[in-house]
Amino acid sequence: MQKTTLFRKYISDPGALLIPGVADPLTAKIAERAGFKAVFLSGYAASAVRLGAPDVGLLTLTEMVDCAARIADAVDIPVFADGDNGHGNATNVIRSMKQFEKAGVAAIFFEDQVTPKRCGHMSGKQVIPKGEMVAKIRAAVDASVDRDLVIMARTDALSVNGIDDAIDRMHAYIEAGADMSFVESPGSIEEMRRITREIQAPNMANMVQGGKSPILPLQTLEEIGFKVVAYPVLALYAMAQATQTVLAHLQKTGTSEGLRVIDFDSFNKLTGLDAVRAKETELYRGVS
Repeated sequence: MQKTTLFRKYISDPGALLIPGVADPLTAKIAERAGFKAVFLSGYAASAVRLGAPDVGLLTLTEMVDCAARIADAVDIPVFADGDNGHGNATNVIRSMKQFEKAGVAAIFFEDQVTPKRCGHMSGKQVIPKGEMVAKIRAAVDASVDRDLVIMARTDALSVNGIDDAIDRMHAYIEAGADMSFVESPGSIEEMRRITREIQAPNMANMVQGGKSPILPLQTLEEIGFKVVAYPVLALYAMAQATQTVLAHLQKTGTSEGLRVIDFDSFNKLTGLDAVRAKETELYRGVS
């Protein structure tokens, strides 16, 4: 089954799909080996890993597409990509959609923030008119070749104009052809319940440590009615914390002794060296 069809099946299956955020092929492979059914290419994480910069709209379309392509090539599970605000107007969304689809993503979302956008859990966000975002969703749907590729609409209007406007916008985006709904940054369980009750589409919950939304267990989010639960920055934050810890130790002591980290052989297995060597043996069999 192709990845787009598989991801569409996951969001129609009973229960909620749990997906971790990744920014590079290595993290995606770790997630796949941990048993996750899909991964989420987080723009926030990608900006941090590729640029060492915050998520304030600095990554270009080509940089994000390259990131998506490398991740999709590294794993056999579906990749859900962050399309940001489409990198421009509806005409730009057409190109963005085509490029991400060529990169091999199974799902993508576009948001209704102005340019330059910023992380959904940051303050000071602004949103474009509803009609402009409707045109962007129509553009994404029209440009998609594989009709199983899932297109999700995201609105940041809740933090800007309130939940009534966010829900009203999402109704329009779903009517325009979006397969999924993502109302960013609900601040309470009550708002979460209203989102899943009033928006008749698969809804995504975004769990960000220290963000605006409460962090809730998967089972609770399922009961509320969410179909996808994303942890977009958990692996990124863990990596940053672990790196700070080991480098502080190295700077202080001048040695890695006393640290508990993965070793050379284990890391080679993680990156697939055994499979590479096995394939080399097969290809060079009988060659003198």
